[in-house]
Amino acid sequence: MKLGLINSAWVQAGKGTAYGIEMTKKIGFDTIDIFADPLEIDIRERQLIRRECQKAQLPVISIACVAVGLIDFNPSVQKFHQNRCRAYLDLAYELEAKNVLVVLGEYIWDRQVIPPQEQWDIAKTALTSLGDYADYLGLKIVLELEPFPLSLLNNVTNMHRFLQEVNHPAVQANIDISHLELAHVRPEELRLLQGKAGHVHISDCDGKVHGDLPPGRGVVPFIPYLTEIKNLQIDGAISLELEYSPEPDKIVSWVEEAYHATNQLMQSLGMRS
Repeated sequence: MKLGLINSAWVQAGKGTAYGIEMTKKIGFDTIDIFADPLEIDIRERQLIRRECQKAQLPVISIACVAVGLIDFNPSVQKFHQNRCRAYLDLAYELEAKNVLVVLGEYIWDRQVIPPQEQWDIAKTALTSLGDYADYLGLKIVLELEPFPLSLLNNVTNMHRFLQEVNHPAVQANIDISHLELAHVRPEELRLLQGKAGHVHISDCDGKVHGDLPPGRGVVPFIPYLTEIKNLQIDGAISLELEYSPEPDKIVSWVEEAYHATNQLMQSLGMRS
């Protein structure tokens, strides 16, 4: 697998797009994931991303899309977010990425007013339609497992069930290792995702609160998780997710630390190609 970085690490530290791409390559990453909303950036920014990645010979693997409105109970809101997700898929196609990572939302009103199954079914309908469009473009959609109690896909069992019911070749799982730890997922449970996972995020946490720390700064037992991920034989990348650095002015050191720690983990298991 390749080792990548989500460029939000640089963006949230106030660094420009070109700087972030250049530094990602300089530090040693093989690939990059882009966190950019196609409805917010203009054509100049789109072309800047494409041009700088090509110059750095840094392939774009994934475009990250937070789409909590996909499971809103209002049809008009659902329609907007489906169209927005299609715009993300268009951007992924333009940047020659492999997938769009989609973060689904949570059950509303503590699952007390709208039947949970109704929101689950709304999500299935949305992902079936988006899967068709992704397939048309030769892309995949990878779904994020969020560790929060009301998240639709908050453990491997729910992820596996959802993928089974959607049953679309273009819709797969994203495996976020720190989220697995926060959701108390045992490494061997990942075997349920054999043939159903297309992308991986890696970061550390304190075991209690979402953290996105460099590996080694928290409590995540990486080797058992990475061993199971290796056995899934995913043809893709492991991307470092480093959100909201506590010291933005030291972001380069933060990213370098995370790179070296992750590279060491992958090399120890013969995972980096």
